[in-house]
Amino acid sequence: MGDVLWTPPADVLERTRIGDYLRWLREHRGLDFADYDALWRWSVTDLDAFWRSIWDHFEVVAHTPPTATLAERGMPGARWFPGATLNYAENVLRMPGRADDDPVVIAHGQTRAPVTLTAAELREQVRRVAAGLRRLGVTAGDRVAAYAPNIPETYVLLLATASLGAIFSSCAPEFGTRSVVDRWQQIEPTVLVAVDGYRYGDKPVDRRAEVAAIRAALPSLRHTVGIGYLDPTEAAPVDALGWADLAAPTDEPLAFTPVPFDHPLYVLYSSGTTGLPKPIVHGHGGILLEHLKMLALHHDLGPADRFFWFTTTGWMMWNFLVSGPAVGATIVLFDGNPAVRAEPGRPAEPDLGGLWRLAAETGTTYFGTSAPFLLACRKAGLVPREVADLSALRGVGSTGAPLPAEGFTWVYETVGDHLQLQSLSGGTDVCTGFVGGVPLLPVYAGEIACRALGAKVEARSADGTPVIGELGELVITEPMPSMPVGFWNDPDGTRYREAYFDVYPGVWRHGDWITINARGGCVITGRSDATLNRGGVRLGTAEFYSVVEGLDEVVDSVVVHLEDDEGGAGELLLFVVLAEGLELDDPMRAKISRELRTALSPRHVPDEIHQVRAVPRTLSAKKLEVPVKKILTGTPVDSAAAKGALVNPESLTAFATFAQRRAPNNTPA
Repeated sequence: MGDVLWTPPADVLERTRIGDYLRWLREHRGLDFADYDALWRWSVTDLDAFWRSIWDHFEVVAHTPPTATLAERGMPGARWFPGATLNYAENVLRMPGRADDDPVVIAHGQTRAPVTLTAAELREQVRRVAAGLRRLGVTAGDRVAAYAPNIPETYVLLLATASLGAIFSSCAPEFGTRSVVDRWQQIEPTVLVAVDGYRYGDKPVDRRAEVAAIRAALPSLRHTVGIGYLDPTEAAPVDALGWADLAAPTDEPLAFTPVPFDHPLYVLYSSGTTGLPKPIVHGHGGILLEHLKMLALHHDLGPADRFFWFTTTGWMMWNFLVSGPAVGATIVLFDGNPAVRAEPGRPAEPDLGGLWRLAAETGTTYFGTSAPFLLACRKAGLVPREVADLSALRGVGSTGAPLPAEGFTWVYETVGDHLQLQSLSGGTDVCTGFVGGVPLLPVYAGEIACRALGAKVEARSADGTPVIGELGELVITEPMPSMPVGFWNDPDGTRYREAYFDVYPGVWRHGDWITINARGGCVITGRSDATLNRGGVRLGTAEFYSVVEGLDEVVDSVVVHLEDDEGGAGELLLFVVLAEGLELDDPMRAKISRELRTALSPRHVPDEIHQVRAVPRTLSAKKLEVPVKKILTGTPVDSAAAKGALVNPESLTAFATFAQRRAPNNTPA
């Protein structure tokens, strides 16, 4: 059992939003709960009453009311709030508790000077850009794509797109052409908004060639809009508009198209383990309700808060962050390299204190980041409270990878002993955390405090029975409104069912290993499938293979991610089969790394590349990433894979030999 590092104050119910909610339940529903566990059990048992209470308590703005809360409970296919029409952007731009001149977006970065938008300015920008999109012919159901970083323009574009009932999709500009095209060719956007480049630390990164290649690969595009971000004097690409044209003055009023509860809001993408990245469609209503619940009741955010999460537009945490104004919170955006200090006229120098100083400068009250970032700060010997005044900070969020006990202890010793640290886990698939923290519960070192309200998370043993205190498959046994509306271009739902419901019919299998203890605390110990998880971003093996095996010299390949038991970035190992007569040397390693960095992203560059004679494959020709990973972490070959199901069982021997050579570094799964 981990040490208790924080306990809720005696007056927690008087000073938190979940306390307000409990009082509301007592007054309006006649419900009284002894503790968080009792509240959680009700929330995952009486789904109708719980989710209707979220709708009513937060006074969701709807154009037509729902005829029911949950029309069909089965998964997949649960139908939430039938008959209701609403608009996500309208509910976000309501910004409860905020006056017109209150700052609601504070944006800092390494490419340009800070930008602040007040509530009135944000609404005005959305009004103009929505009118601009309408001039370009965008209507409900059209797709608008953003190749842009975590800057106000990207946020304005999301809200403007949503206000029209059109569908938004973003890729961070560090994504290479292949990664972007693999995603957007599937959804066929009609409008592309793209930056010319960006600055990462003191390094300018020109993306004009990538934008040109993306445009050429998307025949569906009718219009391109250029943002002069790296060079504000840069003209928009040929045959393109500038951002100022899109956001031109207009008399058109700010209007919101009413759409059904499950109308597509945006498309996020899975990592592409077994092919192209899966285009995950999220709906207006489900995302709104889920984010209202998490941001207010779990993170305790409201009009007095400034909410920061370090993220790019290629990670679902950006989508989570930018719902902040829906609960009245100001959002703090950052674009750049968090590990260097970059000042005009001076060479960049290593520095992990920048985000902490940003928190002080912006008055951030909730600081969200990844576990690897916190562990990197710890490893560097950084003491954040000595480099920045963090007195306003009352919450720290950590996600992207499990945070080990020493990471928790470091936060309380060096950031502040008064704040609540919330380690959370969820995913792109639900665009939220389904296990995390809550103001009502203490913080134990190395432990996620609870299962979130409305999230019926269980651990299942190999035979499918729920277990407590034992490692099991993370499953969700009741529907949540923010589960995907579906996958794009998957009319009969086949891909969607295969992704989550094939192993346990009617039960969502997430692909993580989890242990849930008797008090409801959770520990997640890594992926149970072959998805790679690097720095909080899930990467798919299929994306690797399409690039690596596109090289003439490479015949076959297999990639695995070995998690670090201390919660660090772990190791990404790539094994290649080369053409006859070739030997893997340093120039070839450099070439492979360069191709991955260019076509995909720096995160895809392996830590090590090794040559093998063959990649193990099943009789149906599928690569065996999971058995390879098991062998590399100490599992005997005979236990890791059923040899009778392999075309080439002898291929496993090389990985066993490799694992023995690395034995001192082995961390059995």
